Amino acid sequence: MSVTLAPKTSPSMTLAWRGLVSHLHITPRAFLPMQAQEAIELVAGEGIVGDRYRIGTETGFYSEKPEEGRQITLFEAEVLEAILRDYKMEMLPEEHRRNVTTRGVALNHLVGKRFRLGACLVEATRLSVPCRHIEEILGKAVFDPMVHRSGLNCKILEGGTLRVGDAIEPA
Repeated sequence: MSVTLAPKTSPSMTLAWRGLVSHLHITPRAFLPMQAQEAIELVAGEGIVGDRYRIGTETGFYSEKPEEGRQITLFEAEVLEAILRDYKMEMLPEEHRRNVTTRGVALNHLVGKRFRLGACLVEATRLSVPCRHIEEILGKAVFDPMVHRSGLNCKILEGGTLRVGDAIEPA
């Protein structure tokens, strides 16, 4: 009797993944609606031009607590679909209040990792957590549906222009 075993993977092997940028949003101040963009300008060590959390010009809800690791925020399009499926609640890309809506990337697995957003390089610093503030803005009970799937906070290491349709891939 002969048995064929699957090849072992080496610790140095990494699984390939690739996603894409499906939506981009910024807002200049807290409480204002997120504005859809075709492209945004990322500035290394600061944030996004025109966004409420760019370091040095903060006007966001959490601006009294500036954080280097919140220069750009990401959210999965698949979570929007799951919220509709599981909670029968429609949530649009501009409503999650993150800058980048992604498709095809499991964001929760990227904490501590560097990856490319188009030509830009970012480092995931921590998972985002929802706050009740979003319910005030939207008038929807989205806090519970967003727990443990509220996106990803990142630091911008190499800036540049990020566009809808750009690839998201390992660095």
